[in-house]
Amino acid sequence: MSETQILLVDDDVELTELLSDYLTAEGLSVTIANSGDEALTLFKSGTHFDLAVFDIMMPGLSGLELLQQLRPAFQVPVIMLTGRGGDIDRILGLEMGADDYLSKPCNPRELLARIRSVLRRSRLAEQPLTDTILTYASVELDPSRRQVRCNGDTIELTSAEFNVLHQFMQHPGEILSKSKLTEMVLHRPLTPYDRAIDVHVSRVRQKVGVCMGNKEFIKTVRGEGYLLVRDET
Repeated sequence: MSETQILLVDDDVELTELLSDYLTAEGLSVTIANSGDEALTLFKSGTHFDLAVFDIMMPGLSGLELLQQLRPAFQVPVIMLTGRGGDIDRILGLEMGADDYLSKPCNPRELLARIRSVLRRSRLAEQPLTDTILTYASVELDPSRRQVRCNGDTIELTSAEFNVLHQFMQHPGEILSKSKLTEMVLHRPLTPYDRAIDVHVSRVRQKVGVCMGNKEFIKTVRGEGYLLVRDET
């Protein structure tokens, strides 16, 4: 089995070398790019990566701008590194197609755990879940093809967004806690101040809600989580 290829993109040379040494010792193959432009060149040259880690705040081409230029042509899983208090950047990153984020300064062990979680989720997405097609109102979810259609039109969802909707459609009318959703969708524990699952749920509401006439189909249950309103049509 070939080594997992990781790309680290950060203008902090000392940090990338430290993280590279740690990840390499854990059996990963690491390539370093110390600018967004350098990373973009690698992608355009056809270099394959199983996952990339982008620092959001870089001179020149920022991590967000790099992600924007890559999506949707390149579907490599991406983890964003954000500064403390960078909630807006984190949300923007997730909305633009990042798979997860981690605050800086980051612990190499925590980064490794996030990498493994995202890779696991990415590899699971390549495997059919089941042949049972789920329906809710005008929405049809096909797990085997990882496809969602509404009124006959395909809705483009990220891997995490698809998994969120799949969880809800499997448990209509049942409150799903943020902790459970994070475990099932992101394959990691919920951490303090972690808003990743909230953003993914919000994106599902936006993308799917449009074709349903903006009907409130996923409700927030304060202090408990979210639930998919039972379809009464």
